[in-house]
Amino acid sequence: MTFLSTTLDRVKPSPTIAVTTKAAELKAAGRDVIGLGAGEPDFDTPQHIKDAAVVAISLGKTKYTAVDGIPELKRAIVDKFARDNGLTYTISQVTVGTGGKQVLYNALMATLNEGDEVIIPAPYWVSYPDMVLLAGGIPVTVACGIETAFKMTPEQLEAAITPKTKWLIFNSPSNPTGAGYTREELQALTDVLTRHPHVWVLTDDMYELLAYDDFEFCTPAEVEPGLMNRTLTVNGVSKAYAMTGWRIGYAAGPEELIKAMRKVQSQSTSNPCSISQWAAVEALNGEHDFIGPNNALFQRRRDLVVSMLNAIPGMECPVPEGAFYVYPSIAGLIGKTSAAGTQITDDQTFATALLEEKGVAVVFGAAFGLSPHFRVSYATSDEALKEACTRIQDFCAGLK
Repeated sequence: MTFLSTTLDRVKPSPTIAVTTKAAELKAAGRDVIGLGAGEPDFDTPQHIKDAAVVAISLGKTKYTAVDGIPELKRAIVDKFARDNGLTYTISQVTVGTGGKQVLYNALMATLNEGDEVIIPAPYWVSYPDMVLLAGGIPVTVACGIETAFKMTPEQLEAAITPKTKWLIFNSPSNPTGAGYTREELQALTDVLTRHPHVWVLTDDMYELLAYDDFEFCTPAEVEPGLMNRTLTVNGVSKAYAMTGWRIGYAAGPEELIKAMRKVQSQSTSNPCSISQWAAVEALNGEHDFIGPNNALFQRRRDLVVSMLNAIPGMECPVPEGAFYVYPSIAGLIGKTSAAGTQITDDQTFATALLEEKGVAVVFGAAFGLSPHFRVSYATSDEALKEACTRIQDFCAGLK
């Protein structure tokens, strides 16, 4: 349609949402489908957080708020960064948005000019490149394969930086791989950034609290305090607190940047939901005793999925340090043909055939910028994961 903006030609719809929608449509049509595409916990929001929302409603806290968050939530965020990350911010350096996605979008819209470059390690969360493109920037992807455990090396970062580089987007633990950078690995990257003062750091810490085994989370400004004046540290309550639908994300950074992001938000959504903000205050300030048991359950599911997928000849599934995803390689399966006659030419044909022939919905690796892989979300029941992995094993056993 000719009246639509040409800006839309730069971007594509979210593949992860498309997979989840397709699985739901097949289920509605009576198909037996197991969806492993959704990036959200299957746990309910903890009761004390829900209670805080009910209290907020009963007290009439249902009006407009300040554009980018109530003071009580900003104070809770300041306290969280000090408590968990050793980062000192003021309330004026904090912004709250309708989910972490809006916070990231606001930052890019507020800072990018036509032709500015943004370094994005691949595999990446599907929305990063498209948000850069919508803001007029140029995504510069850096392939970080299985040989480096899906992590960018300092040599790769150095090679990607140019005079046009404005941002590095950094995500650990990662969506889609679950890979987490150690303090030493992150220090090596921040050493590179220290030598390039024109490069800002946009760090997505959404999976901070979802860490397993002996992995210890750290964030760039924590590792290298010299980067504080050019780092936006983004986080939210969606994942660890099982609050995906509440839509609260937040960030802290230089005050000038926060003001610019507020301006963008003031002319788009204005304030996040007032009730969700009060629930997020309780999430950050209240009891956290549910996180340990939830993580233990996630780790058990991770180990189940990794062991079952690694039992498949031609598939390699690394053990992730955090989040709730695995990102197995299917390099050894490319070129084979499924039992129903589909030739597996890439990870998209693999995922499509798996859904059609076995009723298992996964997200193909090309959506995340690195093939041939696929992403499995293990944020679902043990029974569903066992059955899904058994179907994947059967599907792969039928490849010729």
